[in-house]
Amino acid sequence: MSQTPLIPPSPRYDPDAAPPPDDAAFFAASEPFGLFARWLTEAKEKEPNDPNAMALATVDETGLPDVRMVLLKDVSPEGFTFYSNTESAKGRQIAAAPKAALCFHWKSLRRQVRVRGLVSQAPAAEADAYFQTRDRGARIGAWASEQSRVLPDRFALEKRVAEFGLKFGVGEVPRPAHWTGWRLAPLSIEFWRDRPFRLHDRLVFRREWVADPFERVRLYP
Repeated sequence: MSQTPLIPPSPRYDPDAAPPPDDAAFFAASEPFGLFARWLTEAKEKEPNDPNAMALATVDETGLPDVRMVLLKDVSPEGFTFYSNTESAKGRQIAAAPKAALCFHWKSLRRQVRVRGLVSQAPAAEADAYFQTRDRGARIGAWASEQSRVLPDRFALEKRVAEFGLKFGVGEVPRPAHWTGWRLAPLSIEFWRDRPFRLHDRLVFRREWVADPFERVRLYP
């Protein structure tokens, strides 16, 4: 098979080099949220941009997967929380099929975390509180953007931004009813680490239901 110049070559390793030993502490982790917090803390120190960025995968009405990058805004044993427009493509898809998957990829650490689970809306008071932490321009933008719908040109968007800017003046910008948070309650969380020769580490915490305890298993790479 020919190799296009756009695609980097596969890595080469010293065939005589001994593989690094297993990390006993990593594979002894008893629950996923503390491990995730440690990895995210390390990513904040290493990643130049948006260490809390994650790919969010949903499905449309035909079952076709759809994926985009969003920002994690809270994490706890209840789940992973993000915010957006309920009338956007992701909002409509979540409403119709409230299941989703997340993927964090920290290139500088050669690690990723994959999460799959059930999605529900965050409490309104929580969404209100988070919305007020956003930059004022972003709050006005949440009113102005008809997210995922056809935009005739940039001027149409700028006009709506100006209109809502005048509407709210210097006063408070409340959270729009169509803008909220979602929380993904995980049924599985997989921690992946790069190893030579594609013999990567994979540690999975999984359960049948969100109230169940997690089972911990190691997977072949």
